[in-house]
Amino acid sequence: MELSDLTIGQAGDLLAQGDITSTGLTRAVLDRIAAVEERTKAFVTVTETLAMEQAEAADHRIKAGDARPLTGIPMSLKDNMSTRGVVTTCSSRMLEGFVPTYDATVARRLYGEGAVMVGKGNLDEFAMGSSTENSAFHPTHNPWDLDRAPGGSSGGPAAAVSAGEAVYSLGSDTGGSIRQPAGFCGVVGLKPTYGLVSRYGLIAFASSLDQIGPITRDVADAAIVMTAIAGYDRRDSTSIDYTPPDYTQALGKDVRGLRVGVPREYFVDGMEPGVESAVREAIRVLGDLGAIVEETSLPHTPQALAVYYIIAPSEASANLARYDGVKYGYSAKDASSMWDALEKTRQEGFGPEVKRRIMLGTYALSAGYYDAYYLKAQRVRTLIRQEFDEAFQKFDVLVTPTSPSVAFKLGEKTEDPMSMYLNDIFTQPANIAGVPAISVQGGMVDGLPVGLQFTASHMQEETLLRVSHAYEQATEWHHLRPNI
Repeated sequence: MELSDLTIGQAGDLLAQGDITSTGLTRAVLDRIAAVEERTKAFVTVTETLAMEQAEAADHRIKAGDARPLTGIPMSLKDNMSTRGVVTTCSSRMLEGFVPTYDATVARRLYGEGAVMVGKGNLDEFAMGSSTENSAFHPTHNPWDLDRAPGGSSGGPAAAVSAGEAVYSLGSDTGGSIRQPAGFCGVVGLKPTYGLVSRYGLIAFASSLDQIGPITRDVADAAIVMTAIAGYDRRDSTSIDYTPPDYTQALGKDVRGLRVGVPREYFVDGMEPGVESAVREAIRVLGDLGAIVEETSLPHTPQALAVYYIIAPSEASANLARYDGVKYGYSAKDASSMWDALEKTRQEGFGPEVKRRIMLGTYALSAGYYDAYYLKAQRVRTLIRQEFDEAFQKFDVLVTPTSPSVAFKLGEKTEDPMSMYLNDIFTQPANIAGVPAISVQGGMVDGLPVGLQFTASHMQEETLLRVSHAYEQATEWHHLRPNI
């Protein structure tokens, strides 16, 4: 096995035994980036000098006996997380060249663990998209088929982990932006409970929906990363005052007697037959492992898409109002007045999808329409959350597809925004309800990975990791790697 294909657990064992060094591992990952990045386009920025400096520091720390599970392990961050001294663009012309003066809390916590950052991952501009084709710089390509999308908006981080360009990554998930690309790229993506991981330093899209989480090669690695990044942060007003456990302790437990619900609304007309077949087979495996599997219903699921595309653009409209060309970021130069400069800055700095969502949100919040759209969406959001609460009184987890299809071809949906939006139909409800969900590889269709999603109740990440790890260990899908 190549060094760049190691999991966190495997690399950590080799580092602890002295069989490899962090500098050697980091150099192998950087060499892998040099070999495949021209084809994957997973990064906005590669931080080679910083990575080697951090790797050397990690080797000293390991020799001193002060190593943590992530010490010396190369990772990447989605480029909407602030990194002090490293350009942070949100894959937008609006922030091209912007260098923050502080680190996001998750970056600071990983650095405290001795992590090594090899770069900042590409994304749909301001995390608005499902294919990473909305990046202002370049689309990212799926390592399993370079003509296909890696999903979005965390397509760069997911592609990097899949292709061996990072051992793990952090992404952000507003409506499926960790789980959908993880499903498309054949890796693991975990969206934690809203408020469990600090959003301080995450450049906001929709503040009541955004959540940072890990993208890894297996479930055990997701547990390791969650243990490092979860926990209360006073700088995030939505952070939950909670001391998280060691999530790795949830691994290796069987699922006998675990109650698993299968919502019928997640098996819809238009789903690719191969995806449904793979997910049904995964559900059969859970039954064979001793789980109690039963069909259930979440009747408001069909309304989740409409709720999301009112709430998320509304919050985006408010959050992105700060980009006016005055304080930071892009500023139009050839303007005749202050107002003209503001208009031209936003016209030229934002891409088409961001403008579309700003307009949708501004309309939904405008006088005369607020009650009809935004207020009604918030009321249905409450119903969706209550529906999940009721389901989790009966079930420990819910199991569904991550997406109704495998990875689609680049350019296939760019002219049809509604078709693109529908790709997140199975992931958005968890964000609306604020509950945790994870995508693991649940099969293959025509040489492409199928995402299998587990959802649990608030703060039940341990249950989520327990069942997804048990399924993963009972199958061989997580051992597969793309041939690139």
